Amino acid sequence: MQTPQNRALRAVTAVAGVSLALSACGSTAEGEESAAPKAEEGSRLAVTYTNGIAVLDAKSLDVVEEFETEEFVRVNPVGDDRNIAVTTTKGFQVLDTRTPELTDLVFAADTGGHVVHHGDNTVLFADGSGETTIFETAALGEAGKLPETTTWTAPDAHHGVSIVLENGTLLTTVGTEESRSGAIALEPQGDGFEQVAANDTCPGIHGEGTAADEAVVFGCEDGALLYRDGEFEKLQAPDAYGRMGNAYVSETSPIIVGDYNTDPDAEGYLLDMVTLIDTEKSTFKPVALPEGVEYTFRDVARGPEDLAYILATDGSIHVLDPATGKITDEFPVVKPWEGPAEWQDPHPAIKVSGDIAYVTEPASNTVHAVDLTSGEVTASVELSEQPNEIAVG
Repeated sequence: MQTPQNRALRAVTAVAGVSLALSACGSTAEGEESAAPKAEEGSRLAVTYTNGIAVLDAKSLDVVEEFETEEFVRVNPVGDDRNIAVTTTKGFQVLDTRTPELTDLVFAADTGGHVVHHGDNTVLFADGSGETTIFETAALGEAGKLPETTTWTAPDAHHGVSIVLENGTLLTTVGTEESRSGAIALEPQGDGFEQVAANDTCPGIHGEGTAADEAVVFGCEDGALLYRDGEFEKLQAPDAYGRMGNAYVSETSPIIVGDYNTDPDAEGYLLDMVTLIDTEKSTFKPVALPEGVEYTFRDVARGPEDLAYILATDGSIHVLDPATGKITDEFPVVKPWEGPAEWQDPHPAIKVSGDIAYVTEPASNTVHAVDLTSGEVTASVELSEQPNEIAVG
């Protein structure tokens, strides 16, 4: 096995202030200066590659440190602007991006799945056992040990997700290894939880997102499931098969942007539609993207002004206004690319911190930083390994 030292992710090249041609519609009014790019101070990136993770400085994109891992791992922000939950075969291992250190702290889990941060809590879901693990986000890493946790185990293991609202209500999916049907709401009761609401009209339930006023949406194979003000509501898709599986949200916007697929037999992972879910009006509106604009689950993020930013196969970030469903701008960033054969395969991804989008380009082993207020690529770094997943610590 190669060591971190002899398979170092060298920063081969770095480029700053690279200006790319923009579409005719500019992002600022004539005569106005673009706002200075803003990323969280001191933030860092975790970028996975085969058998490893690199930690990059979020501003310069310099490689700070790297760590050996299993062949394929996933990276999930914990929500404290420091730690990353690395999904391994043992569970959720804590990566401290500030030290940096791939610590020995592991939340044991049978087939670790979704990691959700909301309010003061981070919630882990283990697909192999159906166990939900809840901990106070700020307590992670204190005294060099795992924080105290609260757990709840579903009746049947399934690929699920859970979230804890600010009032302590636990929302969690329901299903089995063969199928998933809906979600339930649980309130803390003594040493456990008591069910207070349920809905079983969400076949294939997957993913979640929290919009303004703690309106939570889960994706279904025929629409979405909305939880608001203590009650579930099914939002029916206009297509017999209208699957939403991932929600891209801003907690200051009532509108959730979801991926959308109308063909259960479609080959590959590319999509050419999104759905706009207005959690105040309880509406579900599919929107077709312009011809040639396709993406995967890794290629949508919310950013400045609550807009959605779609990294498409044509190599550009397309700016979508959730209020209208219209594309308002386009920023060329990477070369055109094709969809992956398997979802785990390296393909371009986008993550946003403040006004900055971080974009991977596996074909050139490159990571780019893009100022979303101007469309300018402010930094690029070519790595000696092919980037796969990315998260902002």
